[in-house]
Order: sequence, then structure tokens, then C-alpha cells
Amino acid sequence: MNRDSINWTGPMPAVTTAFRPDFSLDEDGFNANMVRLLDAGATGIVAAGCTGEFWTLSFAERARLAELTAVACKGRGPAIIGTGAITEGEVIEQIDAARVAGADAVLVLPPYFAHLTEAEIIAHFEAVDTKSSLPIVLYNIPGNAGNAITPEIADRLADLDHVVAIKESSGTWSNFHRTLNMVRDRIRVFCGPSSAFGVPASLAGADGHIDCFPNVWTDCMSLWHATAEGRMDEAWALQATGVAMTDLFTVEGRTLYPSTKAVMNEFGFPGGGALRPPLRPLDGASLADLMAGMDRLVADKKRVA
Repeated sequence: MNRDSINWTGPMPAVTTAFRPDFSLDEDGFNANMVRLLDAGATGIVAAGCTGEFWTLSFAERARLAELTAVACKGRGPAIIGTGAITEGEVIEQIDAARVAGADAVLVLPPYFAHLTEAEIIAHFEAVDTKSSLPIVLYNIPGNAGNAITPEIADRLADLDHVVAIKESSGTWSNFHRTLNMVRDRIRVFCGPSSAFGVPASLAGADGHIDCFPNVWTDCMSLWHATAEGRMDEAWALQATGVAMTDLFTVEGRTLYPSTKAVMNEFGFPGGGALRPPLRPLDGASLADLMAGMDRLVADKKRVA
């Protein structure tokens, strides 16, 4: 397999996992959010990733999310399922479950917590690739995983049999651009922080965006569509809003995933709901400041729906 084995392009949101107040899965909310995003221009869905709080999900819950995502995406784009785990065996078990559920591909990040050498990271992906029953999208998010898929490692992994793409979420333009230039001839490259530099990533040749911000601001996906259609004044204006929104979500003690669900809940969007511990919901001044900032950035809330 390689980049030509798939035809995936455009914005494929990383969706939240909806939880009820008792922390059980809210399947209706999860599904409604996916349908809302697909109707708004999403070209696929990435579920059970970092935005989906994968670390709180049981094996059975991940398999169920894979089933729901496959059904929602049928005929509309790829269903890509996160398989975050430390051991090769756990990753492979999740890949097999995603295949049975009907998923199109899996998102595979390096093992987390244990600090690994370059050789150990490569060996992990080689072992997973050997037994994978689905196409693999590499996932570089060193701020969360603690281990990075550097451009040099990506260059090695791009030649593995099942690797077809990478989600580059380092958050650093230089790292994204070097990775793009090193692997784009063999695998597809998706920009993670499109809210921060989606337009430059598209102009540089990225195949698409995989970002959490469409959950709260569907115009985040228009960063891709406007750029692809040459509507550059609109694209750059959207980018400026995305940069400001990224800053808003991650200052004054706020972090990305609680901020995302807080805005979804305040705006009445499906797919948010509770956060599973150890994450905690925003409240008080932190929540008030977040929503005041959103009101400034998106005056007409219908534009984010």
C-alpha cells in the first residue's frame, strides 16, 4: 500500500466521544455529531483519537465507536479509528476489532509514557505493520505521546506495507513541512493543527486536515475548501479566526479537550456531554471567559453549527 491505494483528501474531523452525565457512551449524540460534520463538508471521520479521549475507553467501547463511525461514513468518506496503546499486542487487537466493525483504516501513534529510542519507535511500527489487517495512518503528536515521529522516522515508516498516510500534529510548522517534503511522494500527509496553519499546509501540498476544531466551528473545514477553490481572502480570514480560537482554548488554565466540549455544550451541539476523569469540565470564570471569547470570534453562532 501507498498514497495511491487511497483517495482520501480534505477535512476529516477528529470527533469527540459523547458521554452522558453518568459517563456512559451517548451513542445518539456521537452519531448526530458525525452526521452534522459530514453534512457540513467533512470528507471522512477520525474517531477514538486524542479528541475522543481514547485513554478512557474500554476495548468494547472502542469497537462500538468503530461500528458507529463505519455506519455514519458509509458512502461519505473513510472511517478512521484510533488504536492508541503502549504494547504492540494491544494495538493489533484494536486494529482487528476495527476491521470487523467495518472501519476503513486505523490511526496509530507511538507508544506513550515510556521514552523510546528512534530504533524502538521504528521497531514498534514494523511489528504492528506486519500484523495489521487495515491501512495505517501514522499519528505524530509528541506533546501527548511523549515520543515523536520525526521527519527522519516518518521517512522510514513511509515504506512499510500498510502505511498510507500520516497525521502530523507536532504543532510545529518546520516539523510538519519537513515531514511533508520527505514522505509526500509515498504517503498522504494530513495537517493536524489546521486551525493554526491549515492554509499554509494546504498551499504546501497537504492532502487534507484532521483537526478537533470542526466540532465547535464547522468553518474550520472551510479552511480546506476555500483554499482548494482559490478563495484566498476568505481562507486567510478563516485562518486568522482559527489562530485566535486556538489561543483562546489553551490559555488561562484551559486545555484543548475540556474547552472543546464546553463550547459544544454551551452552543447545544451534539457529541459533547461529560468529560471522563481525569479531565474535568470548565466552570466559573474560565468557562465565562471562554464563551465570551467565542462570542467575539463568531458573532453569529449559526455559522459554527
